[in-house]
Amino acid sequence: MAADDLPLLFRDQFEEGAVHWEPTDAAAWKVVPSDSRNIYSHFQQSDYRPPYRSPVNFALLKDVVVGDFRFEARLRSTVKDYDHRDMCFVFGYRDVAHFYYVHLGKKTDDHANQVFIVNGAPRTKISTRTSTGTNWDDEWHNLRVVRRVSDGAIDVYFDDMENAVMSATDRTFMSGRIGIGSFDDTGDWDDVRLYGSQVNK
Repeated sequence: MAADDLPLLFRDQFEEGAVHWEPTDAAAWKVVPSDSRNIYSHFQQSDYRPPYRSPVNFALLKDVVVGDFRFEARLRSTVKDYDHRDMCFVFGYRDVAHFYYVHLGKKTDDHANQVFIVNGAPRTKISTRTSTGTNWDDEWHNLRVVRRVSDGAIDVYFDDMENAVMSATDRTFMSGRIGIGSFDDTGDWDDVRLYGSQVNK
């Protein structure tokens, strides 16, 4: 099934709070009003310490496991500008030591602005192409991530929904949960939508 044909599984505009989310550190997240609507904000550094080097500030969607998916959301970085200013999207999450994540970093290097896998070891880059960096400012941006498990394709779109800014191919984890957040920065999320093929845990 093409990414545009996947059924909507979940949408959250946080009008009911964050009841659908499981953060690594609940004290680091809050739902706040913004422009007559609610947003989900990771507003301070998390106390979570993962077993391997990987993101610390993220919240997992409860009770939804997907194979193929298309994820879309609005996001805004709220940290002071620096080279590794980032936001992250977690997917294929099996447990604290096994998952993928997209790192949208200000400046690209082997540890930033890439697609990574955490597989019982510190995160490893798997992206086959990426941009020179994610041009963060203090405004809202649009994110889309598309995952196709049959051939392992992973494509990431930022603002331009027609041309991917990074891509990867990997079939290690064929399904899992999704999550939103950052590696170790602060930021806001709004209008989260998940289209996909739900699978049993």
